[in-house]
Amino acid sequence: MPAPTITLISHALCPYVQRIAIALAEKRIDHTRRMVDLADKPSWFLALSPLGRTPVLMVGGAVLFESAAILEYLEETSPNPLHPADAVERAHHRAWMGFGAEILNDIAGFYSAPNASAFEARAASLKARFSTLEAQLGEGQWFAGENFSLVDAVYAPAFRYFDTFDRVADFGVFEGLEKVPRWRDLLARRPTVRAAVDREYPERLHEFLIRRGSHLSRLMAAADKVRAYRD
Repeated sequence: MPAPTITLISHALCPYVQRIAIALAEKRIDHTRRMVDLADKPSWFLALSPLGRTPVLMVGGAVLFESAAILEYLEETSPNPLHPADAVERAHHRAWMGFGAEILNDIAGFYSAPNASAFEARAASLKARFSTLEAQLGEGQWFAGENFSLVDAVYAPAFRYFDTFDRVADFGVFEGLEKVPRWRDLLARRPTVRAAVDREYPERLHEFLIRRGSHLSRLMAAADKVRAYRD
């Protein structure tokens, strides 16, 4: 019996889509991607996604939603495992994947903060999160040492935001850390991570953040003016 056709319904900026795209690539699963505009959700998409969010994975005639459930499906049904074999270690990895979701929530709060005081509080929260994460990392390349795992696939999209944030200023969230920045750099250079977004991603993210009307938006606009003046 032929393998079912797999389609990943995506939004260009969604970090949860990115983690699925990374896992599909790491597992070498043939698939196609279909983009959707979440600012103008078409009826076909709303019929598939009960929450109106990406990612959605279409597997033959089945429709899967929520990134954690999709990752577990891929892990259970395909070769090239990205979870450890030991049950305790798998639970440990799932817990730190959940911690990664909390970091994404903090990042959203960071770029949406309406004023300087709220912005600084979110930066402090991110610094505390990454300091906690630092203590969990060993000396290997990845979260689990030398084996790339689903935990790595989860954190790569979170770190990608800072490529844009760093163009504005160093907000100190990685200050005093060694392992987390090293991990971030290794993830950024991994081919499956790089391929999870298109070439227009940095520009699209920049435009999205500017439109937020937040404290970061104003800092970015000021930095853009300085760059334009220098050029």
